[in-house]
Amino acid sequence: MARLTLLLPPVAKFAGLALPGPLGKALARADRRREAAGEQAQVLRHFTLLPNRLAEAALSRVADAGMAGTQGAAWLRADPAHIRPDINGARLLGIGHAVGIDQADVDALLPALRPLFGDLGMALDAPHPARWYVRLEAGASLPDFAAPEAALGDDVFEHIPDGPQARRWRVLMNEVQVVLHNHPHNQMRLAAGRVPINALWFWGGGRLPDSVQADVAALYSADPVLQGAAQTGQLACMPVVDPDAVQAPALVDLRQSRDPRGLLERWLLPAARGEAVFDFADGLVFTLHPRQRWRLWRAPLATLSA
Repeated sequence: MARLTLLLPPVAKFAGLALPGPLGKALARADRRREAAGEQAQVLRHFTLLPNRLAEAALSRVADAGMAGTQGAAWLRADPAHIRPDINGARLLGIGHAVGIDQADVDALLPALRPLFGDLGMALDAPHPARWYVRLEAGASLPDFAAPEAALGDDVFEHIPDGPQARRWRVLMNEVQVVLHNHPHNQMRLAAGRVPINALWFWGGGRLPDSVQADVAALYSADPVLQGAAQTGQLACMPVVDPDAVQAPALVDLRQSRDPRGLLERWLLPAARGEAVFDFADGLVFTLHPRQRWRLWRAPLATLSA
């Protein structure tokens, strides 16, 4: 029987939702385990990379610019962001799509920032308006930058890397903010009721892996990082579609869904009738198989947190 693997948001997203009866029974009888939490750990449970590190910038660039435009260098995401000062510091309130960026913003702001990077022997480009990239030498050593999901809403100073290796990046971040703060295009955005793009958020650095393998032959995802991983590993990759159109065995990325009830009813409930893996971003993993139906002594789960 072909297995369907679902990548899901954290269990907390389903708080207060009652499980449909058959789904509650299937989950109670399933094998359950706890794995490492976080998006990187969740992805690495289903992809084998050599070296074993999820270099998000290099992988997403494959999706945005192709393999030829990615190989032979190290890459760092430098996504346009909005940081708002407050009484306790400055908070990261938006990044990428969330700041409402379009190609006109790129055309206005990117040329003003490129010299800052060029002076340091790096190149900045933006093959996608919401995803900007810094090209570095293949052997470049990078600090451990925080992913956007870890920093969003927090004081940015809690997530800026420290140490001698990070010093030039902290200086560069400050120079970028000065240029963007003074740029007339941001005044136009403010006048139009849009937040200013006043920072770049560095994250996801590394080289393209030498090898990518997965435990399935097909991926359904809108995430450019996973799309790039699929292309690098020569896996079939398609956008997420109606559940009836998914052909197992497959990995279906549902982490960005904003409809938890719809996930339960349209995805988990039908998948629970066969062989499936439900992998939640906080590390809870259910493995389901039809033979588990004989575990009749297990009481049905009322909710995912039960």
